[in-house]
Amino acid sequence: MKRFLLASLAVVSGVFIVGGSEVQAQTLGVELHNQLMPASGGMGGVSISRPQDLTSAINANPATLTQFSGTQFLFGGAWAEPTFNIRQTTALPTVGPVLVDPYAAKSDAPGSVLGNIGLTQDVSELGIPATLGIGFLSSAGGIVDFRQQPESNGTNTGLTVFAMPVMLGVQLTERLSVGGGGSLGIGLFDGPFIGVGGLTTAYALRGTAGLNYQLTEVTSVGAYYQSKQSFQFENAITLPVGPGNPLDVNLDLPRNVGVGVANTALLDGRLLVGVDLLYKFWDQADLFSAIYDNQLAVQLGTQWTHNRVRLRAGYVWAENPLDPNPGPNLGGVIQSGGLPSVRYSQALLAITSEHRLSFGLGITDVLPGIDADLMGGGMFKDTEQLGPFTQTSIESYWLGFGLTWRFSRGSCQNTVPCRWSSNASTASLAHNGS
Repeated sequence: MKRFLLASLAVVSGVFIVGGSEVQAQTLGVELHNQLMPASGGMGGVSISRPQDLTSAINANPATLTQFSGTQFLFGGAWAEPTFNIRQTTALPTVGPVLVDPYAAKSDAPGSVLGNIGLTQDVSELGIPATLGIGFLSSAGGIVDFRQQPESNGTNTGLTVFAMPVMLGVQLTERLSVGGGGSLGIGLFDGPFIGVGGLTTAYALRGTAGLNYQLTEVTSVGAYYQSKQSFQFENAITLPVGPGNPLDVNLDLPRNVGVGVANTALLDGRLLVGVDLLYKFWDQADLFSAIYDNQLAVQLGTQWTHNRVRLRAGYVWAENPLDPNPGPNLGGVIQSGGLPSVRYSQALLAITSEHRLSFGLGITDVLPGIDADLMGGGMFKDTEQLGPFTQTSIESYWLGFGLTWRFSRGSCQNTVPCRWSSNASTASLAHNGS
């Protein structure tokens, strides 16, 4: 019982150390990464070296797919509920009439339902030490809507990106695995402009490459690289002044680099501790280069195993990405009205708080060969002043779940000792607390 209490304290102590404030949105810039995955989401998104659900491996470091054996299928979903407030204290003119009058309001956009589905299949029966992963994942997004406020003159913006990745992980040696693949992005966009726009769809490809290395029996390290994902939203905006021709908008999700370490040395191998570093190159991404600076995020996650139960907690520190000197060129569209209008558009994509918390619960074999995961979290409330006339405040929470079906060699049970090897899945390792 004493060791049980010590382990529980180790898992949740981080929550109480930095807790006590209101919490809010979960994205890094507009990208979700693995913060809403069923298991990794409870660990602050930590998943680069030892992911605890298969969709996290597909979505981040594909080299870790070799940790999933047999056939495994995950169905997961999440609900994110934001509260976004804006205060505008001056009218925003263009060359023509005033388009936005002073106002203060809460966004009327509802919460978002986000789905994550994945399948892994190892192909060792073909004599190839590799695992294939495919999925349909929620990749990025954000929605605000102030159309209920007459002074906003119809201000609203929305971005949703779904990803359809195909990834392959290969076990090169007993300790080293590599992986890579591509992802088709499906983007839905209604831009943050003072003008007349509409919901527009575009498609774009993105490549990912990664590696993972088992340093010791208890420590592994991983790294991955993601290319830019470049969308062109055709005829996305018609400005209220000028010739009136619709304009295209270029929008990139940025290049990302991630490095992670995972360790199971504590509590007889029952406590998994992971640390991930993410660096996002917003300055080189169309549209967002005018809004965000490059961003560093540090993710810390823990998972304590007791028989079939997994208790998880996570903390994330992420730099405030808002550029203190935003530019007027948003994806090829030049904003009219000078810096106040630029700041107003920037405010509609403001994700500013640096601190996030998460928690989670996993139970293996709720039915034979089926695991269940629950998670939730939030980000500390933050108020940001953007220039002298615009202020934002945002807070939210999120909840999510996942069910994983394990077949064939992937259905390792608690009574079967599973060791680290090319045929041992992450789920199997978790079952034994390693």
